[in-house]
Amino acid sequence: MEGLDSTWAVMVAAATAEFSDLAHPGDLTSAFIRLVMASLLTGAIGLERERHDASAGLRTHMLVGVGATLFVMVPAQAGASLDSLSRVVQGLLTGIGFLGAGAIFRLDGSARVRGLTTAASIWAVASIGMAVGLGRGATALLGTLFVLVILTLLKRVDARIERDRERRLAESRRAAAVVDLTGRDAGAGPRP
Repeated sequence: MEGLDSTWAVMVAAATAEFSDLAHPGDLTSAFIRLVMASLLTGAIGLERERHDASAGLRTHMLVGVGATLFVMVPAQAGASLDSLSRVVQGLLTGIGFLGAGAIFRLDGSARVRGLTTAASIWAVASIGMAVGLGRGATALLGTLFVLVILTLLKRVDARIERDRERRLAESRRAAAVVDLTGRDAGAGPRP
């Protein structure tokens, strides 16, 4: 019977050790707040992308943000040096680059590309998640506000620029199509 008791004691000790990283209530609270904050901040950006039928929406942005938070929070909790955290960040950004590339595609028969804003927003939520994971909540909140302003308010400016570009392109096509009998552009003025 004594051998069985010692086996259970070893198993309980091993199970307890697996969860010892958040044994202190302060550590648990900090991790919980950071994960909730990452979910909310990156979820706000994901919701904006979802509303515009982007290829990556609410869940994708939240998963990237929470994942980035964990990727930097866990090594920091384990006592990783700044050099080690720097390598984690580099690897994370490289991986996010590949994820973002999957959101970009070329329109059929066109030089136009779609998905760049979504790819950039995925990259932005990764950086927000990293800030949260490193305990930089105020910086993450400020970054989130900047991203939301860019995605919402500047969309109007972008739309106006696009309309102007389309108008100039249509005018240049009309001018190129109008040729008088001498082979000169109609907009070139009178013949000398």
